[in-house]
Amino acid sequence: MEKQILTNIHPNAKIGKNVTIESFTTIYDNVEIGDGTWIGPNVTIFEGARIGKNCKIFPGAVISAIPQDLKFQGEETTTEIGDNTTIREFVTINRGTIDRLKTVVGSNCLLMAYVHIGHDCIIGNNCILANCVNVAGHVELEDFVVIEGVVGLQQFVKVGRHAFIAAGSNVRKNVPPFVKAAREPLSYVGVNSVGLRRRGFSSDSVMLIEDIYRSIYVRGLNLSNAVRVIEQEAPQSEEKEIILKFIAESTKGMIRGPLN
Repeated sequence: MEKQILTNIHPNAKIGKNVTIESFTTIYDNVEIGDGTWIGPNVTIFEGARIGKNCKIFPGAVISAIPQDLKFQGEETTTEIGDNTTIREFVTINRGTIDRLKTVVGSNCLLMAYVHIGHDCIIGNNCILANCVNVAGHVELEDFVVIEGVVGLQQFVKVGRHAFIAAGSNVRKNVPPFVKAAREPLSYVGVNSVGLRRRGFSSDSVMLIEDIYRSIYVRGLNLSNAVRVIEQEAPQSEEKEIILKFIAESTKGMIRGPLN
């Protein structure tokens, strides 16, 4: 481990091999940092942080501060960050509460400057959150979610895998997998076909996803009838099962369609 001058590192912190900690950074007790991670100057890492390998944490970030939740009673909770994740300037990530006992950010994620991740959030792998995205408590983002800048996500919402949310949006309801969402109020504006093809989805798979969402958002069916049509008419596929499972578990309701 390379320790720079004027750092404040608790003796009980577990620091891996080849970790660089720059000047004026403070690391508290009950912290674990994986091999090869770089921590820039003026970073604060509070108790309960579990940071993976080969991460990069830029100046001003605050990791694992106590929740901004008046119900928090000091319970022992964690903030868990996967491998190869980049956390840019002034990102704040709060640790969990009694609800989930942890806040999680997956591997290979990019959190751009001024992102806030609230308590008990679960952020999947390969997610990108652009500048000034604010994620309230208990939010879940599945893998490969991309959110453009200055987006606010209300507590308890869920965003499905491979979804794309446009800049300046307010996310008050769940966003299903594979879609693009924009406008105010937030609406379905199509399938995230460009992102899907970049990640190796075939043209047939993209077309199937588009057909499924036509039943949900374009054909004028209510949601229960749309699900019935999808179950009966759409060919069996992994994507179909993912979408139907998301709908079945979507207790907060889903974003509106373009014709609503």
